[in-house]
This record gives sequence, structure tokens and C-alpha cells, in this order.
Amino acid sequence: MYKKLFHLVLFILISVSVRAQAAVILQYHHVSETLPAVTSVSANTFTKHLSYLKEHDFKVIALNELISALKQGETLPDKTVAITFDDGYNNNYEQAAPILEKFGYPYTIFVNPKLIDEGKSYVMGWDKLKELAKKGALIANHSGQHDYLHRTLENETNAQWRARIKKDILDSQKRIKEETGQDYKYLAYPYGEFNNELQALVTELGFIGIGQHSGAVNKDSNFSRLPRFPASGFYSKLETLITKLNSRAFNITKLTYKDSVTEQNPPMLTVTFNMGDFHKSQFACYVSSVGQADLNWISESTVEITSPKILNKGRSRFNCTAPSISNPGSYFWFSQPWVIENAKP
Repeated sequence: MYKKLFHLVLFILISVSVRAQAAVILQYHHVSETLPAVTSVSANTFTKHLSYLKEHDFKVIALNELISALKQGETLPDKTVAITFDDGYNNNYEQAAPILEKFGYPYTIFVNPKLIDEGKSYVMGWDKLKELAKKGALIANHSGQHDYLHRTLENETNAQWRARIKKDILDSQKRIKEETGQDYKYLAYPYGEFNNELQALVTELGFIGIGQHSGAVNKDSNFSRLPRFPASGFYSKLETLITKLNSRAFNITKLTYKDSVTEQNPPMLTVTFNMGDFHKSQFACYVSSVGQADLNWISESTVEITSPKILNKGRSRFNCTAPSISNPGSYFWFSQPWVIENAKP
């Protein structure tokens, strides 16, 4: 009897610990039926996404509220979600904002101030961004003009790169504050690409770094590379998005790899977990455009993950999942993004 009671209490404690600190951040670009399908979602599909959140009692909160709660170890409501948009396209104002307002949902738009100041026609001007900010939208940093921030220019030294990117980030932040009065130190990496040095610089500047690789977040997430679930294009299908909305963040105690931008091919990742709520026999990883990854458990809680094949040059990803013991039907989810710099081992 006492043994059964112990296991019941343990089950409840695990369930609460997993559910209390987890959240999901969604990423959108266009809400449009005429722009590139790969980064777009129609107004009708976007409405269906928000309707699902409303009908299934998801708690949609502002990004600053979510990040603040996680960093301070506060309890979040179960099924917590934040909504974000990258690039500040005009259709965010024309299509997305009115739909979000009907649902009463907060959201964040990551913008490129230099492109706005240059008057690029495809992005919102400061007048529209100010209007949305007054209505409660968060306006945050996506770099000055959407460059690959981790790349050095020809003949540029590392010190020169650091100085240039630091200026880009801080000047962009200054313009956002000047125009909207907001000063949220969140940087969404352009193209979702970052390396170790960029992460270190972002942290040094006091910013939160946000990527485009999938996964849930919790208080133990790395705040220089927070994941988001893309919800546009191929990823806009509600039946697959539902699984992601109900996902959990692995409790990762150590993550080891050479760099996200790497010449190591195939790349290798070593992960150490707190194993409380999943069985390692059900842990699986998949390599984009390749298939199932090779796993080598070197201890009860540490696994080496590698691709069985050489990866193509450019962006790739390891997606790792495992079903939750305490929350049947939900999955732990972690993604490791790569930028492969050569197609040779």
C-alpha cells in the first residue's frame, strides 16, 4: 500500500513539475494568400489556429510575460503559448492584427529598423508599428537589415565583426525605443542562424536570443537560443500543429557540440537529461532530409546523436522527441539547428 502511495505521489510531482514551467512560442511571417507559401499562412488558417487555442483553453500571453516567468522560475499556466511574427510585413497590420484583436491575443513583431528607415514598401512603417504598440503589441529586434549576423565580411577580423554586430544590435534597439517607447531586449536571429560567438555576444549585451528551430521552452532553456515552432507554410497544418502546441521541453542539464555553424560533417551532439518523465527506449531523433539519427547512450542519462549520412551544405536540423510518461499523448521536443559549411566529412 505504501509503495503504491509513494508511486502515486511521485507521479503527481513529476506531472506538476513538467506542466508548471513549460510553454510554446509560435513563429509566423506572412498572413497572406498571395505571398510565398513557404513562409505564409492564409487568414482563414490563421483564424483556425487561434480558434483552436481558444476552444482548448490555451493561455496566450505576451512574450515578455512568458520570458520573465521562465527566467524567474515562476509557475506558468498549463498550455501557455506566445505568438510572434518575424520581419514586420504589411500583412501583419492588414491581416494578422485585426484577427488577433478579435481574439484578444497579445503578440510580438520582430522588425528590421534599417529597412523601415529606408522606406522599404513590403514592411510596416513606424506609424503602423506605433499604432500596434499602443494597442499592446510588442515590437522587438530582428537586426538592422536581416543580415546573417554570424558571418564575417571579407578580410574582417573577429574584433571587427564583434564591433559591427554589436553596433547593429544596439542601433536597432535604439531605433525601436525611439519610435515605440519599447525596450524589450529580445533578438530574433535572422534566418534562425546563430553560432557560439554570436550567442555569447547577445548574452553579453543583455539580450535574449530567439531562433527558428522547433521545441518547447522551460526555465532550464538556453536563453541565448530559445526555440519557436514555425506555424506557416508546410507547418501550418492544424493536425500537426496540435502535437507541437501540446509539447513539453526536455530537462536538459548539458548540451555539447562544436558549433551550430560548423564544418564538422556529419555533426555530432551530446545531450544529458534529467530523465524523470520519459523512457530512453522511446527517445528518437530525426535528421532533416535524411531520416532517423544514430543514437549512442553512453550512460543512463547521456546520449550521443549523429547523422548516419553526410549532410548537404546549408541549414539542417536534428529533431528529437519522446512521449511523456505523466502526460499521455504529449511529447517532449528538442531541436538542434545546424548550418553545414561544407558537404565533405
